[in-house]
Amino acid sequence: QVQLAESGGGLVQVGGSLRLSCVASGVAVNFNSMAWYRQVPGKERELVAAISIGDYTDYADSVKGRFIISKGNTKNTVYLQMNSLKPEDTGIYYCNGKLVRSNYWGQGTQVTVSS
Repeated sequence: QVQLAESGGGLVQVGGSLRLSCVASGVAVNFNSMAWYRQVPGKERELVAAISIGDYTDYADSVKGRFIISKGNTKNTVYLQMNSLKPEDTGIYYCNGKLVRSNYWGQGTQVTVSS
């Protein structure tokens, strides 16, 4: 059974930093891509950052220059370094892993940025 486990969320003040981690288990191959999504109440889940198997990265305009997505040394591990956090970064952050025919999600980790 494939599982993605996120960690690293929490409460931080405006301008602070957090580092999210996601570790996948139960997957025999490397994901084609891994990503972080964010969801707030009443809105659809939106892409924050993604990284492909070839290390190509993509970011939402709202986080460019502040967030960095990277892979870990362990297979199917991804991090999100979040700097200069703003109140609008608040939400539940979900880790996502994609294969050719499958799409997997973690349970999410809450990030709250207080002003």
